[in-house]
Amino acid sequence: MTKRAGMVVAVGATVAGLVAAAPSTASTPSASTSSASTSSTASAGTAPAVAPLKWTGCGTKSYPALQCSTVRTPLDHDDPSGRQITLALSRIPHTAKTSQGPLLVNPGGPGGSGLSMAGFVAGSLPAKLAAQYDVIGFDPRGVGKSTPALDCVPKYFEPVRPDSVPDSYEAERTARDRAASFAAACGEKHGDLLPYMDTVSSAKDLDVIRRAVAAPRINYLGYSYGTYLGAVYAKLYPERVRRLVLDSVVDPDGVWYEDNLGQDHAFDARHKAFAAWVAKHDATYGLGSDPAAVEAAWYRMRDAVKERPAAGRVGPGELEDTFMPGGYYNGYWPHLAGAFAAYVNDGDEKALATAYENFAAVGTSGDNGYSVYTAVQCRDAGWPRNWNTWRNDTWRTHRKAPFMTWNNTWYNAPCATWPVEPLKPVRVSNDRIPPALILQATDDAATPYEGGVTMARKLKGSSLVVEQGGGNHGITLSGNDCLDAHLVDYLTDGTLPTGGGSGADAFCDALPEPKATPATKAATDTRGKTLHGLLGFRG
Repeated sequence: MTKRAGMVVAVGATVAGLVAAAPSTASTPSASTSSASTSSTASAGTAPAVAPLKWTGCGTKSYPALQCSTVRTPLDHDDPSGRQITLALSRIPHTAKTSQGPLLVNPGGPGGSGLSMAGFVAGSLPAKLAAQYDVIGFDPRGVGKSTPALDCVPKYFEPVRPDSVPDSYEAERTARDRAASFAAACGEKHGDLLPYMDTVSSAKDLDVIRRAVAAPRINYLGYSYGTYLGAVYAKLYPERVRRLVLDSVVDPDGVWYEDNLGQDHAFDARHKAFAAWVAKHDATYGLGSDPAAVEAAWYRMRDAVKERPAAGRVGPGELEDTFMPGGYYNGYWPHLAGAFAAYVNDGDEKALATAYENFAAVGTSGDNGYSVYTAVQCRDAGWPRNWNTWRNDTWRTHRKAPFMTWNNTWYNAPCATWPVEPLKPVRVSNDRIPPALILQATDDAATPYEGGVTMARKLKGSSLVVEQGGGNHGITLSGNDCLDAHLVDYLTDGTLPTGGGSGADAFCDALPEPKATPATKAATDTRGKTLHGLLGFRG
């Protein structure tokens, strides 16, 4: 559930060039179970050994100790001696005398690059704790510096796109054809890869990484879609899980059509929260002190850019894309409010176009991320093939939650005509793994609160920590000391909170809302900005 964004591209690029020069291992790892089979756990004991990885320095100014490598994995895990693909890896190695093993980290997506995550996580944990782990980031199959990488239709999101909300049958038909052409192009360009672009195959890749680093078990920290990937790995390889942290949790019962409908309502609620914050700071932004009036001004701005795209680049679809990141992270609110105010109050189209470039413009890595997103989500589970289902559900939802409902429908619409038959979603219920730590904000839009509750119920013995009143997506290592204390305790010695009541085992207060500042002075906290840049959007 990843969203393209120029900010994400910029952060991910810090490691990209370095990984390209990293050496490949000489070995050919293999796995022993079917990519489509989820009814039984994999037998790790029958998997062939993998030669140790060769790591080389690829440090950056921010993460000077970073190392890079690659590992080969079967395209089809049912055919371990067949075609191989390559996964790009990064790590911060442990420095303590005693190691707690590998900590694999994933930023979500599907389609998110994880190479910069190793440095961020290792640098954000207490130094004494980070020194006990080999923190490993990776680009999942098809992503970034892993090869081959998917790019179905370059510049698919080039502005200005047609209005996401169709005002006629012809407009809807045009948008449907556009989505269908994307699906067809994926089949024509990557037809050999698409049957193996799924979460189960990616989970089996994780076990190839585990064997490549010669670890009997892994520790895992996943955000957003990464929570589902981690839960699927735990289902396939319960005996290979040591510690499992899931932050901002996908509802495993809604994969993926229902989860996207849930997002539509939740993002609309966060957009209303943004409008209320802007109204509270009318002295700074001058858009009115009534939240409903501020929201109405936003929709008038949407109407205006439909008639004349701002700076020739920001139409209604691009405007939605620009403000959607505010639903993931309220640290962006001052920037977005400043651009909003500049356009409405001063007719400043450049301010709106700059916000679009910073938060929503799609580069090459965004094209890749969206291609992987569609490939995995369309393959993972069945989507309606009757367009009337999409239309009726979208209009029904749009009437209550208009902010991004149609935008989200078109983002996922290639799945209506995807050229590869879907698999069945994994039933992640698990009573064979050690207790997991699950963290969830009550007002998260990308992965609504119910997903965390559902996952906690399905993973026996797990503990659910709730950020009460929090609306951000990705909440640990983002500045909340209470949440981070639970994460540190768990990674240190497995300690989990118990007995919080009301369906949770512990509660943390949300961080204060951002301060209102003019656009030229707007700033976000460093940790939160860095994490949310790495996580991407819709993920």
